Amino acid sequence: MNKLPISMISCALALMLGGMEARAQSEVVWARDGDIDSFDPQRATSTLSRMVWYQIYDSLLEFDLKGELVPSLARDWEVSDDGLAITFHLQEGVKCHDGSDFTASDVKFTADRALDEEKPSLTKASWGPVSNVVAVDDLTVRFELSEPFGAFVPFMADEFTSMICESAAEHGDDYGNTVAIGTGPWKLESWTKGSEIVLASNPDYVNFGRPVDNKGAPHMDRLVISTLPEGQTRLAGLQTGNLDVIVPPVEAVAEIKADPAFNFHTVEVTGQNMFLQFAAHRFPFNDARARQAVAHGIDFDLALDIVFEGLVQRELCPVSSGVFGNDQKFCTQYGQSYDPDKARALLAELGHGPDNPLPIVLMTWTGDNRSKLLEFFQNQLSMVGFAPSIEVMDIGTLNARVTTENQRTEGPGSLNLMGWTWFDPDILYLLWRSPGAYEGYNHPELDKLLDLTRTTVDPKQRLPIVQDVMKHLLEEAVHVPIYSPGWLWMYASRAEVEGFKLGAFDRPLFNDVKF
Repeated sequence: MNKLPISMISCALALMLGGMEARAQSEVVWARDGDIDSFDPQRATSTLSRMVWYQIYDSLLEFDLKGELVPSLARDWEVSDDGLAITFHLQEGVKCHDGSDFTASDVKFTADRALDEEKPSLTKASWGPVSNVVAVDDLTVRFELSEPFGAFVPFMADEFTSMICESAAEHGDDYGNTVAIGTGPWKLESWTKGSEIVLASNPDYVNFGRPVDNKGAPHMDRLVISTLPEGQTRLAGLQTGNLDVIVPPVEAVAEIKADPAFNFHTVEVTGQNMFLQFAAHRFPFNDARARQAVAHGIDFDLALDIVFEGLVQRELCPVSSGVFGNDQKFCTQYGQSYDPDKARALLAELGHGPDNPLPIVLMTWTGDNRSKLLEFFQNQLSMVGFAPSIEVMDIGTLNARVTTENQRTEGPGSLNLMGWTWFDPDILYLLWRSPGAYEGYNHPELDKLLDLTRTTVDPKQRLPIVQDVMKHLLEEAVHVPIYSPGWLWMYASRAEVEGFKLGAFDRPLFNDVKF
């Protein structure tokens, strides 16, 4: 397909964008392809949401640029010899957005709320076997566990453990919609759903762990987060100066890199894993042969070369490069290589082939050329005996749809191109420990192994267990890894924008930004 140069795209859209009201130079505008689901970090899971939470909230710990743990709201921490108690010592003088002091009471409130039996966090399982949270004094909080949990401490640096100030309880159902109260560098000012989020600089902010130079409040007065689904519109806005930082369309990357008017940024440590998963409770994907036929029927290396032109790397493991347990040589032994003849033979065993193709539905979410990737998959699977159709939707709809497909007992086979990001192989527990994140594939032996990955703290003892889990997922073609990174990992900014930075695990940092 022929591509228009950036300058022509800009001219074509300049009238529309040029009509925007002139904006203050004290604000930075960041444009993305989608909106947040909620400002409540316990009520959503999308990356679009997590990125905004990171602007509003802090966690007890933080990741440096290499993905290593460093202090944040907690200045230090200690784990008991038996692994059943983790104590955090908090920084002094931290203020919530409402002006109250941030104390151990806020930490306990956040954790108790996440672990609530009636309305728990969507990521309650990630908190592990916490049995009690004790505010020892204003600056000391102790988490008590019923059994050791190796992934607990790093989880305290994740956006899902964003610390919510206790005054949130006063706002009822408004919390997460019109109200958000954290300790982060930006405060919620307004949200026009589907259009823009306006955040104001937090004058009381003190940075204890974020990998930025600025130790105080952001330099800019406001951070405006704009929702612009069309990549070319975002690109034109950057060219005209109406936008400062964007998520660029993949097809424009080469031109952006070559243009001195722009800076191009990528995340070095993402933890992102793009993979295929299947509705495994009904025909045909309740049979491993059908799943294996899909994996054998697609030339993933060729697909990535054509669609992404070298911007992503092939991933062979269910956890991504840089995450504990990732070993490409190990995973190569157990995954399915490209072998269309093998795919045809497996489908023939199920009574399907070119004369009787097997109907299936391929699903993914919008953006980053994923729809083009599915078109490539569709073409190759058609040649081995499948009859694939494609559906593309927003990420929230996809998450709900995958669960629905796993609950259905009839209909065409369903599989999806999904992506998760995590810093620990505990992601495999969250995805596949019964009932699983999407109520999908369940297996009692796999459950036993996944339980052991959590309770085994010593890395030397934990590694072979993690490998056994990956072996099962790969051999059974339950989790078919494809590539990394996978979404919202590339950014472009105007050359006039100084100080924009990307943290590990895809965390945009605006604290240092100024023109």
